[in-house]
Order: sequence, then structure tokens, then C-alpha cells
Amino acid sequence: MDTFEIKGQRLVALSMLGCLLFNYPFLALFNDPGILFGIPVLYVYIFAAWGLLILLIAMVVEARE
Repeated sequence: MDTFEIKGQRLVALSMLGCLLFNYPFLALFNDPGILFGIPVLYVYIFAAWGLLILLIAMVVEARE
């Protein structure tokens, strides 16, 4: 397999992870009336998951292999 194909497969896997993270079961887990650092828990989860996905995508795209 060449590098382009491997990166493509990893990006597809990350997009599937994103769909999983932003779908009902995980969002329902964090839909709590609690507050974390002055921000609702659901918002903290959404922005943390979004930031994690951006970081992982950047790692895949910038990998030299």
C-alpha cells in the first residue's frame, strides 16, 4: 500500500469516529445540567471532541510516512 491510500483509510476511520462521537449515545451521556469551568458539560464535551478530531486529522495529514 502506498502512503496516499493509508492516509485515506485513516481519514475515513477518523470521520467515522467523528460521526460516532457526535451521535445520540455519546451526546446523551453528556447531556447533564452540570457545569464544568462555568460552561455546561455538553458544550465542553462537544468542543473537546471537536478539538481532538482536528488534532488527530492534523497528525494523519502531516505524517511523513
